[in-house]
Amino acid sequence: MTYSYKTMQSPVGELKLVASDKGLAAILWENDDPKRVKLGTLEENKNHPVLVETERQLNDYFAGKRETFSVKLDFAGTEFQKKVWKALLAIPFGETRSYGQIAKQIGHPKAVRAVGAANGKNPISIIVPCHRVIGVDGKLTGFAGGLEAKACLLGMESKNILQAKGKAA
Repeated sequence: MTYSYKTMQSPVGELKLVASDKGLAAILWENDDPKRVKLGTLEENKNHPVLVETERQLNDYFAGKRETFSVKLDFAGTEFQKKVWKALLAIPFGETRSYGQIAKQIGHPKAVRAVGAANGKNPISIIVPCHRVIGVDGKLTGFAGGLEAKACLLGMESKNILQAKGKAA
């Protein structure tokens, strides 16, 4: 299968947006391990409608104007991985969950390590918010974009929540 891609600059570095004809298939990091997300042939297409819309929504997110995304997603993974990734989509903006909480949520309370592995293989970073999953002790743990990017995303989300509460007061 051939995928279309375009790159964009963001506060967490250059991102490679990848789409199929069915929807967004990946958001890859500048220094992403090429083995982390397996894709077919990539062809640059800066005008692919899914990629243009994804870039627009990500820019809104980074500007503090968006908390949720409406881009159609095209997940490629095992059924277990897809279950984990769908659970990630349920984590509200500005909140975090532990790997154990995700394992319980998907009905596999003892599969904490498997949840961690699936989280690490999440192909659609940021939109499928794997950055919102932290260690049980509250510490930031592995992240394909690096812990600095994870801290940046979480900090940006909590800052936007505080600003919204200030406006509501």
